[in-house]
Amino acid sequence: MKQKILFVISLLFGLLFINAGLNKFLNYMPMPEDLPEKMVLTMNAFLEIGWLIPLVGFVEIIGGILCMIPRCRALGALIIFPIMIGILFTNLYAAPSGMPLVLILLAINLWFIFENKDKFKPIF
Repeated sequence: MKQKILFVISLLFGLLFINAGLNKFLNYMPMPEDLPEKMVLTMNAFLEIGWLIPLVGFVEIIGGILCMIPRCRALGALIIFPIMIGILFTNLYAAPSGMPLVLILLAINLWFIFENKDKFKPIF
């Protein structure tokens, strides 16, 4: 039962990050019009750095795909983790209203890391 729940959550988590990564290249989801001013300024600053958004999009796509594959979930969680920290700090600074979703995604990512802690022992 635990493996089925883990699979469904990893599938949804992976699809969410694949969707977010593809949106950075294809821009099919418009930005909400009621974003806080700090978030708009932050996003404009990110867009000024021409290579940053494509890099984050590429990492989100690769990490999302890897999180959906059970054998590669540990690597996917490790790849997504810095992106999650960036999302966390961006929301803390610019849009605290998005924190519940960010904390849920961070908890899922940490769960993936915890479930695969034996694979990370050689790193430490």
